[in-house]
Amino acid sequence: MAEKETLVIASKVKAYIKNASELKCAASVIDVLSEKVRALCDAAIKNAKSDGRKTLQDKDFK
Repeated sequence: MAEKETLVIASKVKAYIKNASELKCAASVIDVLSEKVRALCDAAIKNAKSDGRKTLQDKDFK
């Protein structure tokens, strides 16, 4: 199986975590976050398609 593309900016996530908590961020966190973003997008895509739209909207993520 091909490696999936990273969907989050690792440096931004790591900086946020460090600034918010003084914790370091393991590299594997980036992969987990990308999977969660992918799942959220897939669900939103399904919502938009079920409404008969061709444009993904913020309401599709709710």
